[in-house]
Amino acid sequence: MKSYSVMIVGVGGQGTLLASRLLGNAVISEGYDVKVSEVHGMSQRGGSVITYVRFGEKVASPIIEKGEADLIIAFEQLEAARYLPYLKKGGRIVVNTQKIDPMPVVTGVTTYPDGVIEQLKEKANITALDALSLAVEAGTSKAVNIVLMGVVAKHMEFKKEVWEKVIEETVPPKFKELNLKAFELGYSYEE
Repeated sequence: MKSYSVMIVGVGGQGTLLASRLLGNAVISEGYDVKVSEVHGMSQRGGSVITYVRFGEKVASPIIEKGEADLIIAFEQLEAARYLPYLKKGGRIVVNTQKIDPMPVVTGVTTYPDGVIEQLKEKANITALDALSLAVEAGTSKAVNIVLMGVVAKHMEFKKEVWEKVIEETVPPKFKELNLKAFELGYSYEE
């Protein structure tokens, strides 16, 4: 298998780091070499958080350059637009349609742009969904990351049971059922 490159992008507090841990653990459980790198840009203040996950038979570096990502998982639509240049031709974006105002919008310097999802659809293979509503249906708004991983799992070669086992082993036991429900809602989402 050639290396496969995934970028997970969002804003601080959305659970991007847990999502990257789940993906990394799923990949390792299937016997692949995996490299993960995290970039925290003012994450405590709602800034961007980017995680690179690269895996394959042998991977030298986690860093993903522009035009190299096979998959971008975006927890917020402006983050998807910001990192679109990293997507390779024929790559896929899975994006939560939620809008979180960045600081320039909060301070009134600019406005949140209209039509972000439509613009993304013109440029890439995209799955856009309201993961926040599905997370709330699962039991908490904090499960957006797990809903998105459920959607992603359908586009990867690992069996559903691998993902479920990784969730059970990675999340605290008291949140296991909630996270498994969130994963199932994402996995069964009709695109």
